[in-house]
Amino acid sequence: MTPTLEFAPELLLRAQGVQVAFFDVDGVLTDGGLYIGESGETVKRFNALDGHGLKLLPRVGIVPAVISGRDSPALRLRLQALGIEHVHLGTEDKRPAAEQVLAALGLGWEQAAGMGDDWPDLPVLSRCAFRCAPPHAHVEVRALADHVTTAAGGAGAAREFCDLLMVASGRYVNLLREASG
Repeated sequence: MTPTLEFAPELLLRAQGVQVAFFDVDGVLTDGGLYIGESGETVKRFNALDGHGLKLLPRVGIVPAVISGRDSPALRLRLQALGIEHVHLGTEDKRPAAEQVLAALGLGWEQAAGMGDDWPDLPVLSRCAFRCAPPHAHVEVRALADHVTTAAGGAGAAREFCDLLMVASGRYVNLLREASG
């Protein structure tokens, strides 16, 4: 099977060498809406395409890490189901959390990519070698991004980011061929 997906060569060059990818949750892995039930529980909607992209990253040598200012049982269940090991929830200051992940993996910022949508993500994104944002991200985040996805947050944006990183790794074609049998 021949891949249909294409990214600009300069974008792929910039994303080469990434070994860890940081993801925000609200506005990236979800649509950014906050659904709060009458008992105060938070309900979140996740996209299966995004989840599969997160599961594929380790197969090309990229560790997915999630850092979110919010925490909820629904989010914990989703991340556990995806097998994501590096998770920091309920953290307003995201940079120290990202630095803990980098230290645990023995990596530096030059090997990191990140996807976020608002100001709390800027301390991580501004240090990453490759930065991505969904199209509805705050204007300052979009201005910093190397790539703004065509898909919206919670609707395939994270998968587009994962696909870009997998193509840049040089292993996307092999994964696609394995999947198509």
